[in-house]
Amino acid sequence: MPKCVTLIRNVEVADGSGRSPEIADVAIDQGRILAIGSLHNYEAENIFDGEGKVLAPGFIDVHTHDDTSVIRGPQMLPKLSQGVTTVVVGNCGISASPVQLRGEPPDPMNLLGNAESFRYPTFAAYAHAISAAQPAVNVAALVGHTALRNNHMDRLDRAATGVEIEGMRVQLQEALDHGATGLSTGLAYLSAHSSSTEEVMALAELLAAAGAIYATHLRSETETILQAMDEAVRIGKHAAVPVVISHLKCAGIANWGRSAEVLEWLDHARQHQPIGCDCYPYAAGSSTLDLRQVDERVKIQITWSKAHPEKAGQTLAQIAEAWGVQQIEAARRLQPAGAIYHSIAEQDMQAILRHPGTMIGSDGLPNDPLPHPRLWGTFPRVLGRYCREQGLFPLGEAVRKMTSLPAQRFGLADRGWIREGHYADLVLFDPATVRDVATFEDPVRASIGIEAVWVNGALSYREQTPTGERAGRFLPRRPNRSTR
Repeated sequence: MPKCVTLIRNVEVADGSGRSPEIADVAIDQGRILAIGSLHNYEAENIFDGEGKVLAPGFIDVHTHDDTSVIRGPQMLPKLSQGVTTVVVGNCGISASPVQLRGEPPDPMNLLGNAESFRYPTFAAYAHAISAAQPAVNVAALVGHTALRNNHMDRLDRAATGVEIEGMRVQLQEALDHGATGLSTGLAYLSAHSSSTEEVMALAELLAAAGAIYATHLRSETETILQAMDEAVRIGKHAAVPVVISHLKCAGIANWGRSAEVLEWLDHARQHQPIGCDCYPYAAGSSTLDLRQVDERVKIQITWSKAHPEKAGQTLAQIAEAWGVQQIEAARRLQPAGAIYHSIAEQDMQAILRHPGTMIGSDGLPNDPLPHPRLWGTFPRVLGRYCREQGLFPLGEAVRKMTSLPAQRFGLADRGWIREGHYADLVLFDPATVRDVATFEDPVRASIGIEAVWVNGALSYREQTPTGERAGRFLPRRPNRSTR
């Protein structure tokens, strides 16, 4: 009689293909999926009754800033409680490695922590630290362009010289040699906005030989978004690598209603090169407090302030009124600070979320004392609010966006599907009840309806409680076979 460690019986299997779930049994052994089908003759140490539940590949959060959290807080409850089994770190041009600071981290690298958090002068040192920390989720890592600029430039408000670019290339190559997934940029931020397209091209040239990708927080997400997307495509074409547009959105009131135009542009680009995007399921973004984004028509919530920590949780309008100043002056007084910007139209967000080339990324900020609720709620919100309640897409398609599509794009071998021989990264959830409960007012709340989570075959979360197992691994890049 066949034996296995874990057997999940009579469960609706959403295998990651996009197809509707089909009832089957799934056997797990030695960290991998052993068998799928009618397995009534199997003996197991642990048996789960999956009737009425859905079993999916573990969700892959393609856009995170968990770079330091996977080491300092390896339990990773904000992600594990959502069914996330793999995080991609190093987004928006900011990464924990390779970094050599000469003081405090520049904005927005400070989103990852203070100077003490940046302990990894090489990517190899960072990969080793992840393995030593044994986080509860798997970790794949991009290298941040801004981090590289910080290492080689005396100031970041200018373009890099040829000598500085060559120094960045050496560090990027070391990272690629040790399994980095690719290069990310955050060209909208002042720390990278002065860089030329040619500077980024020179770095991206190293990616193709490594089978790596280029991910970008566009130079603009407002009125000039199409020009910024064109720049991203030019860089990808020059380097002959796949492109991922980070948290695609139409930001700012003057930009509302342009999602059809933006997606039409994306579809045209996808006919000629591999390009996709990620999106979070909220009509609000979050980052550091940027004076360029202060608009009195937009609700801006302060999540932290170094100068006035007592103002966290208040809106910029409330603070400005209390101080008797304009909002722009209040923002100056709060610096450095973090903020949530309610600057996205719900209809635009839904259109981008629905697009077949869109993956799901939380873009959560784990170091914020009052984080955007996307840190805890992103993936159940897709399943509950947008799949079940609003019918944006079928369940199988929702799962594909969170599993096989990101695994394929980021080169995560043997993950993202429920297939025999694949790693047993799995999430069991109740399709009738799964939903997010984190709110902007009360953001640190675990979602409901996530019944169990396995990471590399280890039961890591069950019935709203972590089991204490931390079976995550550092995932070195594997070349992509297809990214369209």
